[in-house]
Amino acid sequence: MKRSSLIVLALVPVVLAVAGCQLSRAGYASAPYSVLRADSPFQIREYPALQIVETRTGGDDFMRLFRYISRNNSDEAKIAMTTPVFMEGQGTTNGNRMAFVLPQSLVVPPQPKDSAVSVRTQAAGTFAVLRFRGSRQDSGGTAARELKGWMAEKGFPPQGEPVFAYFDPPWTPGFLRRNEVMIRTSVVAVPSPTAK
Repeated sequence: MKRSSLIVLALVPVVLAVAGCQLSRAGYASAPYSVLRADSPFQIREYPALQIVETRTGGDDFMRLFRYISRNNSDEAKIAMTTPVFMEGQGTTNGNRMAFVLPQSLVVPPQPKDSAVSVRTQAAGTFAVLRFRGSRQDSGGTAARELKGWMAEKGFPPQGEPVFAYFDPPWTPGFLRRNEVMIRTSVVAVPSPTAK
């Protein structure tokens, strides 16, 4: 009896951590998309045009963006945090960028007060996506290689470099994190997955 009680007590922190991570992720709106094809663990998704606020990575990149949504903008408006945080150009010597997706309700985003931050529209498009757990990866990592291999096998031509999407706060244990790698594709008609 005592042993089972100890096991239950040992599991309590794990259960609380899982629940806490799920709740913290669920508390934010996410960038909208529709799934055109699901071929587990891969997907082809259609994203609408997204308003994003972005900055170069390095130093206090996250805080520059966080200050923007925390009133460091021309309207001094507080803007809701959303998911995911996009990272692109990882693994290269220049051009690395971090971006927050702005809420859909924000029709005309205010201009940043920080010259290192900019607002732009990310073009609508079709993306191949692979979800993965663990820590951040770069464009030469396992997840990007797996996604590129699947795209080649299924005939989805890549357009551009991988973009990484991170959905969880940094304190989330790696095995609970929702991370995604995305590559834009020029495919128009999405073939259904072949039966296995």
